[in-house]
Amino acid sequence: MLPPALVDRLERVLARVESLLPEPESPINWSHTAAARWQANARGGHLAAVAVHNPPALDDLLGQDRPKAALLANTRQFAAGLPANHALLWGPRGTGKSTLVRAVVAAVGEGLRIVEVPRDTLFALPGILDRLAREECRFVLYCDDLAFELGDPGYKALKSTLDGSVSGLPGNTILYATSNRRHLLPEPASDNQGVQVTATEIHFAEGVEERLSLSERFGLWLAFHPFDQSAYLEIVRHWLARLGEPAEDAAWRVEALRFALEHGSRSGRTARQFAWHWAGRRGLAKAAGR
Repeated sequence: MLPPALVDRLERVLARVESLLPEPESPINWSHTAAARWQANARGGHLAAVAVHNPPALDDLLGQDRPKAALLANTRQFAAGLPANHALLWGPRGTGKSTLVRAVVAAVGEGLRIVEVPRDTLFALPGILDRLAREECRFVLYCDDLAFELGDPGYKALKSTLDGSVSGLPGNTILYATSNRRHLLPEPASDNQGVQVTATEIHFAEGVEERLSLSERFGLWLAFHPFDQSAYLEIVRHWLARLGEPAEDAAWRVEALRFALEHGSRSGRTARQFAWHWAGRRGLAKAAGR
C-alpha cells in the first residue's frame, strides 16, 4: 500500500493534468447545426458547431458563371444521393473560390451540412469521416486555401483518403477544396530535367507524377481567372448598389481603379472592399453635413 502522503501528492498531480486537458467532445445535433469545424486539441480533436452569419448569395458572385454552374450542378447531384465528384477550385486570390463553396452549400440546402477541415489537421480525416459516416445528413468537407510543401505529411494523408485508402470516403461525404495552386504542390523548374524524349513518346520524371497524383483525385476542376478592368468595375457597381450607393456618378470609377492599383489586384474581393470603403466614407461625410 502506498503511503498516504504519496497518494495525496499523486492525486494533486492528476488533478493538475486533468485541468489542462480539453473538455470531452460534445455530440453535435446536426438537425440544428448547419456548419462545423474540426478543432485539434490534446485529446486529438473534435467537431465544433459554427454559427453561420450572412452566408454569401450566388447572385453576388459575378464574372464566374461557368464554375458557378458546374459546382451548383455537382452539389445538387450529391444532395440528391446521385454520383458527384470531389471538386478543386483553383486560381488567384480574391476571385471568389471560397465564397462560391459557401454560397452553393447555402443555396442547395436540402439537408446539406458543411464541415471545415483546416489544412494543418488533415491527418485527422479518417477520424472525422468515421464520425460523419454514422450521421444521416450529407456533408461537404471544405478545405480552404489548400497547398502543400514538399514532404508535407498532410499531402499523403489527403491523397490516401480521397482514392487509395481501404475504407475510402463514406457515401454521405464529398470534398471541396480551394487553392491558389493548380496541382497543390510547388512545381520547381528541376521537374523538367527529368523529361526524356524517345521517338514520339515523352516520359515524365516520377516526381512530376507524384505532384499530379493528388489533384487528379478531384474529378471536378474549376479554374478562376483574374478580372479585366470592365469586369472589376461592374462588380464594384454591383456592390455599391447593394449598399444603397448611386453608381451614376463617375467619381467612384477613378477611385475604384486607384484602389485596385494600390492593392495590386482587380479581384472580386478588392471590388467589394472598395465598395465598403466608398460607401463608408460617403456615409461619414453625409452625417457630418458635407
